[in-house]
Amino acid sequence: MDNTQQSTFPRLNEPAPAFSARTTHGDRKLEDYRGKWLILFSHPADFTPVCTTEFIAFAKAAPKFSGMGCELLGLSIDSLFSHLAWVRNIKEKFGVDIPFPIIEDLKMDVARAYGMVHPGAADTQAVRATFFIDPNGVLRAMVYYPMSNGRSIDEFVRLLTALQTSDANGVATPENWCPGQPVIVPPPKTAEAAEKRASEGYDTVDWYFSTRTL
Repeated sequence: MDNTQQSTFPRLNEPAPAFSARTTHGDRKLEDYRGKWLILFSHPADFTPVCTTEFIAFAKAAPKFSGMGCELLGLSIDSLFSHLAWVRNIKEKFGVDIPFPIIEDLKMDVARAYGMVHPGAADTQAVRATFFIDPNGVLRAMVYYPMSNGRSIDEFVRLLTALQTSDANGVATPENWCPGQPVIVPPPKTAEAAEKRASEGYDTVDWYFSTRTL
């Protein structure tokens, strides 16, 4: 693979790569999602069993994502006609409607812009990559899975909830945080602030580790 064909890798907290593409719901571009969260996710190929389970799970979770102000957008390097046939097959065989668009990426333009193609895995398929893009078009999280193992859609709901909570409250969240649990207060950045931390009313273990409830 020459340098012009190699995948680039976007970086967190920078603008997500712009795109314009055909989808199963018509033309879509990144700008269409301005003002909403977007989860853009790739899969290796249509009509494959692991991908089918993931799409069913994304479809079932779509109302929950929508209620959080988040749109879903799938992608693979298959054709639009393959996508349409697969969506119809999922409806026929599994009784599940796929409510979100799927990007046709035959030239791999979007896949390369987002670093979805990993030559060590396959030169002509996108790995299981998932990108969380905020309402300002900034890339906030990236999650990669191997082709052999399906993703946890429940974890993506949890992660989106955590990101939105951090943005709204200026806090961080601990390992496996779920709503209702304490959040982490940002640590002080000066010696004077560190000295005062214990008296600020938080649940403080030490100057750098304090939590509070929302």
